[in-house]
Amino acid sequence: MTPLPTQSPPASPLDTANAAIGKYRWTICGLVFFATTINYLDRAVISLLKPYLEKAFHWNSGDYANIEIAFKLAYAVGMVGVGRIIDRLGTKLGYALSTALWSVAAMGHALVSSTLGFGVARGFLGVTEAGNFPAAIKTTAEWFPQRERALATGIFNSGSNVGAIVAPLSVPWIAEHIGWQWAFVITGALGFIWLVLWYLIYDTPANSKRLSKAEFDYINADIPAGLPEEGVTEEKPKASWGTLLGFRQTWAFVIGKFITDPIWWFYLFWLPDFLGKQYHLTGTAIALPVAAVYILSSIGSISGGYIPLGFMKRGMPAFQARKRSMLLIACCVFPIIFAQWLGNINMWLAVLVIGIAAAAHQAWSANIFTTVSDMFPKRTVGSVTGIGGMAGGLGGIALTALVQKRMFVHYESIGQLDKAYYIMFFICGAAYLLAWVLMFTLVPRMEPIKFDDNN
Repeated sequence: MTPLPTQSPPASPLDTANAAIGKYRWTICGLVFFATTINYLDRAVISLLKPYLEKAFHWNSGDYANIEIAFKLAYAVGMVGVGRIIDRLGTKLGYALSTALWSVAAMGHALVSSTLGFGVARGFLGVTEAGNFPAAIKTTAEWFPQRERALATGIFNSGSNVGAIVAPLSVPWIAEHIGWQWAFVITGALGFIWLVLWYLIYDTPANSKRLSKAEFDYINADIPAGLPEEGVTEEKPKASWGTLLGFRQTWAFVIGKFITDPIWWFYLFWLPDFLGKQYHLTGTAIALPVAAVYILSSIGSISGGYIPLGFMKRGMPAFQARKRSMLLIACCVFPIIFAQWLGNINMWLAVLVIGIAAAAHQAWSANIFTTVSDMFPKRTVGSVTGIGGMAGGLGGIALTALVQKRMFVHYESIGQLDKAYYIMFFICGAAYLLAWVLMFTLVPRMEPIKFDDNN
């Protein structure tokens, strides 16, 4: 491969000062951040209402696990289909439709009066919330050049942490003062505020009246010579799922998501339970440690975008920078295996090490999502992201059904729940290193996918 010249041609917009280029793309990133915040706020509500719902519906750990599985199963099924739909409808309509439906689903929880009803409501929420990440990653691929995508992804993905921070600071208070039903109604209604902003502000780069010519050129400046500028128009997908699954690059992403997504599900759905059962925290007392974990996660999400950018600024190719960054991030998760032991010394030591691991997960997410836009044409990004999201959901179901449900029920029945958490933290620590080895064994070098006219 011929090395890039040390100095880009004067006409290249990649070397134009940001002030001259414009920054409207970051407004779009802000919209996606807001949507992701709402997405995670809506899904995190139930974990904080678990004590109230256990009393109201007489749940045990097995009942809660079944409801969690309903969400993950619907999310997995939704992911593979919704990515394709968003590629066909386009980001503007596809993202709006998904957000409207998941907001209705979130508010609908307030009407539920049985355990079965919660399973149905969680399923509807899961299948509709599946649209967020395919739409968000597709938006990022359309609005950002390659070298900025991990940073943009890290920023919008930090919305998942903000949602998880806002949830413990608000949901227990709402439940205590006006009832658990209102926690679902109020948080679900936020999606409709976002919809108004989305339709007022968003359009594709080619159709946006607020985007300058200089910034448009900057966004599309890293398209290889000889390929069409996919950012100019929002093309319809021409690659079938069968075609996409024929590439090792797809399977690298699928395997990475299958192994590591379940770890984030564990933090999201079981962290409040861990703090409550291990340290006897209840109600609003649980808010601060949960918020602390997700504040650290937000830092990790944004830092995860800066790490490869730093390597690239020193001349490292984008894929190699991504690969090295993901190895460093995987190593940062490993200390979580000591969380249970550290927690016996002081609860905040456990919170700290879990927070660092959660931050590393978000840094990992910022990079693994970006590998899709690194290797695939923009017109297939939603579809590939959806396939990987489905794999992540199936991984979460497998972990919950085969490990968490049986293990937690067993150890809870003999009064040794701390052992279940010890095993889970060990799984968390090892998952990312395993995923890294498998991913980059499949795809050791940057190999962009090109489609001919028939696929």
